[in-house]
Amino acid sequence: MLVALRRRLCSSVSSIELIKVYTASRSIGSSSCTEVAANVAQDCSSSESKIENGPFASPTVRNILRRRRLGIRRSRSTRDTDAIELALDSVVKIFTVASSPNYFLPWQNKSQRETMGSGFVIAGNKILTNAHVVADHTFVLVRKHGSPTKHKAQVEAVGHECDLAILSVESDMFWEGMNPLELGDIPLLQEAVAVVGYPQGGDNISVTKGVVSRVEPTQYVHGATQLMAIQIDAAINPGNSGGPAIMGSKVAGVAFQNLSGAENIGYIIPVPVIKHFIAGVEERGRFVGFCSLGLSCQPTENVQLRNHFRMNPEMTGVLVSKINPLSDAHKVLKKYDIVLVFDGVPVANDGTVHFRNRERIAFDHLVSMKKPNETAVVRVLRDGKEYEFIITLQPVLMDDINAGYERLAEVQVKKVNGKEVENLKHLCQLVESCTEESTCMAIPDRTKTNDMGFASFLNAVAEGAFPSHACSHLHSTDWEEIEKKGEYKFKVIDKGARRLGKTGWFMSVRAFAGLGNF
Repeated sequence: MLVALRRRLCSSVSSIELIKVYTASRSIGSSSCTEVAANVAQDCSSSESKIENGPFASPTVRNILRRRRLGIRRSRSTRDTDAIELALDSVVKIFTVASSPNYFLPWQNKSQRETMGSGFVIAGNKILTNAHVVADHTFVLVRKHGSPTKHKAQVEAVGHECDLAILSVESDMFWEGMNPLELGDIPLLQEAVAVVGYPQGGDNISVTKGVVSRVEPTQYVHGATQLMAIQIDAAINPGNSGGPAIMGSKVAGVAFQNLSGAENIGYIIPVPVIKHFIAGVEERGRFVGFCSLGLSCQPTENVQLRNHFRMNPEMTGVLVSKINPLSDAHKVLKKYDIVLVFDGVPVANDGTVHFRNRERIAFDHLVSMKKPNETAVVRVLRDGKEYEFIITLQPVLMDDINAGYERLAEVQVKKVNGKEVENLKHLCQLVESCTEESTCMAIPDRTKTNDMGFASFLNAVAEGAFPSHACSHLHSTDWEEIEKKGEYKFKVIDKGARRLGKTGWFMSVRAFAGLGNF
């Protein structure tokens, strides 16, 4: 009963601590609750004045004490509406009309569909939302809170890799009364956040509350990439995508996905990823991607493994098992090098680095936060000796032309229409000189040794890159020849393509149609 009384009288942490000291220094015994309440209230009144004017009081504490001194009592319902008040002039509802490519009928798109999502205003009269909200868009409208009018929006930049997009609206009427939200920082564990948006189940703005459960690299479903994400227990449903997660008065992240089959597990894109995306767009006018070191690494937690590579007991690091031949690291690093330190940060045997407090995070996060063409100093152990190398980091090239192929990485094109590729210049020549309607690109199968185990078809490398190769027919005449050679298992019939064998998928995003093993 005394605990309940304490919390009713004093809501600040300092006041609760004061009660603890008070009860510890006095013998409560058979004192009545009325006497305890009177004594506590008197002590709280005098101490709160000291706390409010003290050097360590935060703005939030000062505001609470000021309200209490003036007799302004904030109810729980009033505190719960803070996120709404902050978001009313920023969060918008996005209406998208999209037409996705038809991977099985590459000469046409699928029927149009309407989707809805959320977004919020940022500095510079821009709207930030998720890439999957406006993916394959043909028309985009936005509506601000409390207004029945929808305004046409343009997609300025899209980062499918990080699932972020920037929109702009030309209408001056739309921007009247709109205020941008400020980006904050990565929240600590158990900090409260409020997700604001327009989820399914209604048309008005919605707020769901939760706390931060975990911060670590997570698979981004839309872009099939591994980037930092924040796990929260607030409900995130279809329609919430693109809405802000507010902590205090700033944005802690952007809601973008949840974990299917689980309860109360949602994910928001953290501020460092958001800032990286926005900075790239501002500097280059388009999304430039996230950098990759081009390495595949193996943990060195096994004692025998560390002894084999002559690692001292105080040494920690990861074993390089594969190097992308197209990366800058391929010039200086070797297979079976041990990466000890990345940019001055020691790498643990499990591949993690110190993050904050007692948290750790995969060292790939340090790489992904680098800007394109930035350098990093990497210390490695090779043949029992330590070496330092400067490596230039490069992003994975992303474009509309290779949409749908995000999961293909670190592969080489061996042949084009049966001809061996000598170098990148030769590859361009082979594609440019192609007179047929389709170009067959052979990529080594990851599960087989033969070069032709994985066949990709560059079907029209259209719209912007090689418009002269646009595919305008039902199917290419060379498909039958390719089928005879056993390079793919599709048979062209009157109304499209039918899968016959166990190999691969057929896809064409106005540019590619490919086959490979699932």
